Amino acid sequence: MVPLIAVAHGSRDPRSARVITAAVAALREARPDLDVRLAFLDLNAPSIDQVLDGVAHDGHTHAVVVPMLLGNAFHARVDLPGLLAAAAVRHPQLTVFQADVLGRDARLIEAVRERILEAGARPDDPSVGVALAAVGSSDARANAATSELASTLLTGTNWSGVRICFATSAEPTVAQAISALEQDGAERVVVAPWFLAPGLLTDRLSAAAATACPRARFADTIGGHSLLIETMIDRYRQVADALPDRLVRSA
Repeated sequence: MVPLIAVAHGSRDPRSARVITAAVAALREARPDLDVRLAFLDLNAPSIDQVLDGVAHDGHTHAVVVPMLLGNAFHARVDLPGLLAAAAVRHPQLTVFQADVLGRDARLIEAVRERILEAGARPDDPSVGVALAAVGSSDARANAATSELASTLLTGTNWSGVRICFATSAEPTVAQAISALEQDGAERVVVAPWFLAPGLLTDRLSAAAATACPRARFADTIGGHSLLIETMIDRYRQVADALPDRLVRSA
């Protein structure tokens, strides 16, 4: 079986690693036939280098890296490929394939919508406005791609509107998004983090939202939602299905 290496960003906040670790544990539970390993790009252990070294040490000749990233920015396009290239030099017998990022998959948007409902919003309530809060990037293309999520999240609801906002590097801020929602007629505001796990940035967003609108509710992060697990398995299969049958007979 070709190992699935789930690669997360990493965070100084221990809550983030706990949530990511639990999500990967849920993935293992959903697919006990897969060799699933967790690695972090930064700040947490094990590192991607350590995990790839372990995979090579175990005698594997192929592996599939599934980036647990919601955007296709620097980490996905530069940082991670560089680490994989360095591993190829250390372990020429090991071929590592990088799957697509989780990105704007409709299943993850549905997971966020469910988190919003868990926060007390009803899908048929026109008084609800949602601020969908993402990390923000210095890459304008990545921010533009994130902005496209608003209309998709709104689909199937009667909410007054969805506004995108960013925690860093870009505008609108969460306060600006809340102001726009209220101008559009929203009476109840839910801030929904476009994040896999909680951390310092989600705390910053929550505090800013509470200052801008004390009655605003803050939804949970995507976490180990079953739709996240489904998406990760799908990213793995997209690569594994193209490999010889002898390598992935049960993938």
